[in-house]
Amino acid sequence: MLLALAVVLPFFVDDAVLWMKVMCFALFASAFNLLLGYAGLLSFGHAAFLGSAGYITGHLVKELGMGPAVGILAGTAFAALLGLVFGALAIRRQGIYFAMVTLALSQLVYFAAVQLPFTHGEDGIQGIPRGTLFGVVELESRYGMYYTVLGIFLLGFGLIHRTIHSPFGQVLRAIKENEPRALSLGYDVNRYKLLAFVLSAALSGLAGSTKVLVFQLETLTDVQWHMSGEVVLMTLLGGMGTILGPLMGSFLVVMIEDYFAGLGEWVPIIMGCIFVFCVLVFRRGIVGEAAALWKRALPEPDA
Repeated sequence: MLLALAVVLPFFVDDAVLWMKVMCFALFASAFNLLLGYAGLLSFGHAAFLGSAGYITGHLVKELGMGPAVGILAGTAFAALLGLVFGALAIRRQGIYFAMVTLALSQLVYFAAVQLPFTHGEDGIQGIPRGTLFGVVELESRYGMYYTVLGIFLLGFGLIHRTIHSPFGQVLRAIKENEPRALSLGYDVNRYKLLAFVLSAALSGLAGSTKVLVFQLETLTDVQWHMSGEVVLMTLLGGMGTILGPLMGSFLVVMIEDYFAGLGEWVPIIMGCIFVFCVLVFRRGIVGEAAALWKRALPEPDA
């Protein structure tokens, strides 16, 4: 039903860009949820992957004249490489120390984005052309861009779904629930954590590269630590460790920000109040609580 709704949506709404933004952030939150919800690793540095991939894609497409496909692939590959470096340094620590290491490394990326000439500092990269995908799909077209974003989202979401339900995903769950036991069973815990971190970073980069083509600009907003906090909010609001939770969380956050955009500085306060309310009322997130209620409503099986 959700897929059918997404397919016909651009024919019934005027602002297709808003829904493309929802899909980009839904992919970003789903990638983050793979790391937090299934591997138990809280990263405060995921904005580095979203933003750095966006800068790489924007620079290649605008300054070097590369096609959008090359730009997206290059941005995703760079985010994966950055995730490999971050992960190799961060997985040596656990808990809050892991989170602080990722935050510190992310801030290094932010300062690099401020100083490097090709990022244009506070001005960002503007006027990025969308171009033509594979010489066939005209991305300047409303429908061409929308269905390209939808296809990328479904590809990334499908990969996450397959990973979660694979033997690799089961090992990640085991590590999250009881790491010493997983280690005693012979699993190379650090290798699994690193692979999960790199995959999450790559998919975050894919979301960032796609977002750049949607809005045709890249700014420092995507590499600031606020963005890392926002994806945590999306995941916890929707339901950590659930498939559809990040989708619900990203939808709510983007829609709330768009609806209250005219209030300016009051938007973070409103978001904070909503987050506190949801944490107190929906401790497992909206989707998590809905799933729990559904299970309790089902009749008990006969003995």
